[in-house]
Amino acid sequence: MTATVSRSEFVKLAGVFAGSLALGISLEAQASAATAASGFAPDVWLHIDPNDVVTVTLNKSEMGQGVMTGLPTLIAEELDLPLERLRVTIAEAAPRYVYNGATGMTTGGSTSMRDSWLPLRRAGATARAMLVAAAAKQWSVDPAHLATENGVVIDRATKRRATYGSLAALAATLPVPANVSLKDPSQFKLIGAASTRRLDIPAKVNGTARFGMDVKVPGMHYAAIARSPVFGGKVRSFDARKAKAIHGVLDAVEVPTGVAVIAGNTWAAFQGRNALVVEWDEGPNAQLNSAAMFAVSERMASDPAQWQIALQRGHSVDDVHGAKTLEAIYRGPFLAHAAMEPENATAYVHDGICEVWAPTQAQTLGQAKAAAITGLPLEKCIIHTTMLGGGFGRRLQSDYIEEAVAVSNAIKAPVKVVWTREDDTQHDWYRPMSVNAVRGVIDARGRLLALRHVVVAESTRRAHDPSFKAVDPSARNGVTDIPYAIPNYTAAVADYEHGIPVGSWRAPDANWNEFVTESFIDELAHAAGKDPLAFRLAMLPAASPTVQCLREAAARAGWGRPRERGTHQGIAAMYWNGSVGALVADVSVSGGQPKVHHVTAVVHCGTVVNPAIVAAQTQSAITFGLSAALTGKITLEHGRVQQANFDTYTVLHMPDAPSIEVYALPSHEPPTGIGELGLPGIAPAVASAVFAATGKRARSLPFSDAYA
Repeated sequence: MTATVSRSEFVKLAGVFAGSLALGISLEAQASAATAASGFAPDVWLHIDPNDVVTVTLNKSEMGQGVMTGLPTLIAEELDLPLERLRVTIAEAAPRYVYNGATGMTTGGSTSMRDSWLPLRRAGATARAMLVAAAAKQWSVDPAHLATENGVVIDRATKRRATYGSLAALAATLPVPANVSLKDPSQFKLIGAASTRRLDIPAKVNGTARFGMDVKVPGMHYAAIARSPVFGGKVRSFDARKAKAIHGVLDAVEVPTGVAVIAGNTWAAFQGRNALVVEWDEGPNAQLNSAAMFAVSERMASDPAQWQIALQRGHSVDDVHGAKTLEAIYRGPFLAHAAMEPENATAYVHDGICEVWAPTQAQTLGQAKAAAITGLPLEKCIIHTTMLGGGFGRRLQSDYIEEAVAVSNAIKAPVKVVWTREDDTQHDWYRPMSVNAVRGVIDARGRLLALRHVVVAESTRRAHDPSFKAVDPSARNGVTDIPYAIPNYTAAVADYEHGIPVGSWRAPDANWNEFVTESFIDELAHAAGKDPLAFRLAMLPAASPTVQCLREAAARAGWGRPRERGTHQGIAAMYWNGSVGALVADVSVSGGQPKVHHVTAVVHCGTVVNPAIVAAQTQSAITFGLSAALTGKITLEHGRVQQANFDTYTVLHMPDAPSIEVYALPSHEPPTGIGELGLPGIAPAVASAVFAATGKRARSLPFSDAYA
C-alpha cells in the first residue's frame, strides 16, 4: 500500500518525537511517507534534538576516502553550523536511504560527492529555513530580519539568539518549504576551505573507530572456511575429526563456498581448518593457466567475429591510408585488491531477523543476499556498516557477507568469519586480465588519422547477471571516453568468459585501458616525430579541461626543460567518470627498472569541497596505481592462484614512493569525483619516461616483467 502525504504532514509524521526535528530530503527534495502503522520510515539525513545534538546520516561507506567529512560539510555549509558540531552515522540498508534514481546503497565509482551534492545541501538549507521560520514565529518578527551563524538564529534588531536545538520542536510543526535557495559559491565558508579537518581521524588515532575486525557480539563464535583451491570447485567429502581434536574448535559445517570450522577464537579456527581433510571436485577450471589464457585472448583480439563494437566514428582504420601505420598488442594481468583489512563479516540469524556487521561498499546487495540465504523478508535483514580498512571495489562484492550469514544460519549462533591474507589474495574478485590490440594511422604531417582499440577481457557485469549480452560498461572505460578528436575511431570489446571471478578494481577497466590508450598515443607521437604533449594538445579542443590540465601539469613539472642527469619525464592525460586530469612523472632507471622520484598531477573535478581530501585521494590513487604497475600481478597454474601474501603479491614500500604534488583547477561546477582519477595516468606516464630514457617500450605490466 502506498500513501501520499503533504510536506507538513510528512514533518509531523517523521519529525516530531521527543521535541526533535528530523528531515528527510530525497534527490529531488521530495518527502513522502506512509502511515506509522505500515512501518515505512522516510529518508532521514538530518536530525536535530533539543540538546543541540545534530546528527547526519549518510548512505555512503567510509573506507578512507573521506565521506564522513566531505558529505557532512555540505549540510554544515547550508545549515550554518560548525562542522565539528555534527555527529555522523552510516545508514542501515533500507530503501529510504537510497537516492532517487539509484538502484541501491552503494559506494563506488567516485560518485559519493556527486550523488550527494544536491540532496545533502538541500537538507541543510531546508532545515535552516525551517529553524529561521520557527524563530520568527516565536518572536513574532519577519524572517527576513533574522540571520544564522554557528548553530544559532539571531534577531539582528534585538540581538536575541536561539540555538537550533531550542527551536527544533517548533520547527518540526511547520510546513516544509517547497523550494529553498542554496548558497552561491561566493558565500561558501566551509566548502573549499583549506582548514577543514577530517572528522574520522580522531577515532582512528585513539582506537575507538570500529572496523569489521573490531565487531564483537555476545556469544560470538569465530569461523575460518576451507575453500576450493580452484575457482568453481566443490566439496566432494570432508573429514573433520582432526580439526575437532584441536583445542577451541567447536564444529565443522559445510557451506556453499566450502567447509567452515567453528571455534572460540580465530587461531583455533585457522588451525582447525588446516587440519581438515577435504576432497575437492575441482571442476572445469582446474587446467587454467595464465599463458594459455593470454593466448586465447590474443586470438580473440585478432578475430572481428568475436568483437562487439562499442563506438564507431568515421571509417574503419583498415580503410584509412596514411604515411605510417602502427600496431601493438598489450597484455595486462589479473590484479588483487590487497586492502589492509582482509575480508570479514559478523552475522547473527536469530528471532526472525538476520543482523550483519560488515565493512561493505554494497549494503543493498548484502541485504538481498542475506534474505535469499535465510528466507527472511528483506526488511528483517539488517546491515550494520562498519568502517572499511580499504575497499578499492573489492567490497562491492558480498561473498564474505554471504559466508557469515550461511554459517550463522547453520549453527544458530552469532559468528565472525575471518579471512587470512592468503584467503584474501587467492579468493578475490580480480581486476580482469586483458589483451588489447591497437592500430593507428598517421599522415605525412604527423596527424593521427585513424585508431582502433580492441579490448579482450571478462565482463564484470556478467559475473552478476548472466543474461547480460551487451558491451560491458566497465570495459568501455578508457576506450570510448577518450578526449581526443580522432576523425576515424573504432572501439570494440570481446568478452572472454574463462570462469575466474572478476570485479571492480579502483577506476574499473580504465586502470588498464588508459595505460594502453595513453601508451599508444605516446608511441604514435614518437612515430610522428612529435613531442608527446604537443601531439596530445593537437587533438584536443583548445579550451577543454583536459588541455588546461595538460598545460598546467607540464608548466608545474617543467616539461621540456633540462632535467637532473639520469632523470626523464613522461606525461599522460587522465579521464574517469566525468573527471579529467593530467600528470607528469619524473623517472630514472636503475638495473633496468624505473624509479619514480616525483609526480606532478593536475585534476579537474568540479567544485572542490575539501582540498586536503582531493589532494590525499589523488596521491592515494597514484600510489595505488604505481604499486600495481611496478610489481602487481596474479597468475594461475592448474587453476590455482600462485600469489598468496605480500611476499609474492608485493605492494609499494614507503622508500619507493615518490613525492606527489597535486593541483586542482578552480571550478564552480558540481563535483564530479576524485577517488579514482589519479590512478589511470601513472603507469603510462612512467612507461613514457622509461622510453625517453632507454628507448624500450612496455606493452605489458608489471614493469618488473616488462623490463626484465
